[in-house]
Amino acid sequence: MSQLTHNQIWSAIDALAARYGMSASGLAKAAGLDPTTFNKSKRGGINGKLRWPSTESISKILNATGADFEEFTSLVSKSAGRAGYSRVIPLLGMAQAGNAGYFDEAGFPAGHGWEEIPFPEVADEHAYALEITGESMMPVYRDGDRIVVSPAASVRRGDRVVMKTYNGEVMAKQLSRQTAQKIELRSFNPQFEAREFALADIVFMHRIIWAAQ
Repeated sequence: MSQLTHNQIWSAIDALAARYGMSASGLAKAAGLDPTTFNKSKRGGINGKLRWPSTESISKILNATGADFEEFTSLVSKSAGRAGYSRVIPLLGMAQAGNAGYFDEAGFPAGHGWEEIPFPEVADEHAYALEITGESMMPVYRDGDRIVVSPAASVRRGDRVVMKTYNGEVMAKQLSRQTAQKIELRSFNPQFEAREFALADIVFMHRIIWAAQ
């Protein structure tokens, strides 16, 4: 196994920032860090000694973007020149996902009509991908973007999620609040209002763990 390098880690941070439409300094600011935390000048000392990002700073940028550690490690693999693709996952258009027959009673991908795409290994065997349609989720997700969703991932306030209702409505939004009776979702596009749903009306709510933009 090759040794993890300084350049791989910093390149992965730059790639994560670019994936979510930010510069390295913008990512640091979004994570509540000093905007200069990831500047090129901070990556090496005066005497040429390499400086590594702290685990705390990496944790904060993952929280700020909604990415998880698996997404970050896939970027590390890519920076090392390794594709990192070790499995395929099912892919479906977001517009189709509300139709019957694509998910089983547990909320896992099922039935026919799914395509497949290569993806880095993830712990969740039921992970799936959805392709965004339209502009209703801008500026976070655009038409043609693909998001990878994990039914097994824990969901907490602030996470980006995909939710399906018993009426067949499927949406990608940000979880802003959850109680024992209902959930509140914030729209990515400011032109669309926040939504509120009773838990009894929800088939499933899964966490978005990765996005290809």
